Amino acid sequence: MIHAVIMAGGAGTRFWPASRRLLPKQLLKFAGARTLLQSTVQRLAGLVPPTSVLVLTNRDLIPAVQRQLPEIPAVQVLGEPCKRDTAACIGLAAALIRRRDPGGTMLVLPADQRIQPQEEFQAALRLACRLVDEEPRRFVTLGIRPTYPAETFGYIERGELLERAPASDASSAAAYRVRMFREKPSAIVAEQYLRAGGFYWNSGIFAWKAAAILDALHRFEPAMHAHLMRIADAWDTPQFAGTLNSEFTQIQGRSIDYAVMERYDNVVVVEATFDWDDVGSWGSLARTGTADEQGNSVAGRHLGLQTRNCVIQGDDAHLIVTVGLEDYIVVHTPDATLIAHKSQEEAVRHAVNMIQERGWTEYL
Repeated sequence: MIHAVIMAGGAGTRFWPASRRLLPKQLLKFAGARTLLQSTVQRLAGLVPPTSVLVLTNRDLIPAVQRQLPEIPAVQVLGEPCKRDTAACIGLAAALIRRRDPGGTMLVLPADQRIQPQEEFQAALRLACRLVDEEPRRFVTLGIRPTYPAETFGYIERGELLERAPASDASSAAAYRVRMFREKPSAIVAEQYLRAGGFYWNSGIFAWKAAAILDALHRFEPAMHAHLMRIADAWDTPQFAGTLNSEFTQIQGRSIDYAVMERYDNVVVVEATFDWDDVGSWGSLARTGTADEQGNSVAGRHLGLQTRNCVIQGDDAHLIVTVGLEDYIVVHTPDATLIAHKSQEEAVRHAVNMIQERGWTEYL
């Protein structure tokens, strides 16, 4: 059986002031009628039933997630007591899935990506699941062909061709053995990767057997594995909440790439053919949204004079007027407004930290 794990615990501080502690970016609507989280679940329709979707999030976000996903059984929304990065999140989900389905195949998806069309995305996932079924010790990741020299993504260097999907398939994706995972590069190295042609952005989307990823964690991260097993053993018992809190907080947080993927010797990358974007900052909306004739990505009521290549976010009840702006981000909310040059958007995180330090928690 195929199970899907959606990681929905991010804080999304780079999307302040729209993103807040109890309403992070994955719970926001940036375009269309669905939030990023709802779109992630909807993208699995017909491939994974709601009863086989497990959502891991921040414990404080459980009520909001359950409201947004009424089709997911409440017990399938699990709240982490603290942030311990992706390896612990994925390992906990794998442990719970293996208890329910010892031979289960597990898909892992972040909750904050834009992907289309759905048919090509599901075709790539089906190929990934088939590759895992054919060799249960194999791990599969989806790689995104770079369109510019990004410094904010990890990269995957491909090796030999494993297979190519037939032209009649909804996706003409190819599968390659992974030669190496590469950390986020400098601008010069990212440009080299782009020119070389054998590198992909690491999408953070994976397929593997739940049992296999647990075995890998046992091999590479035995202390983390031990904590996760004690949590899984308490599932469906009155002691679960207490065990989750006591054991999970003792885990040393690591990313799944560092903990396992960079150290594992049987990894395949499926080249994605669908459109993909990691919605990581306000500037990313300019790549995926519909821009006007001046290159502005706008949500809400806006009047722009000599305004070019800006991201404007507001609502229809408040008019935003910009004059003489180029490459700026303007975000209006009822209690806070952000104005930043696109080249400085990474500083939004620092602004959030300073707001925290000053005790202005009502704005977080």
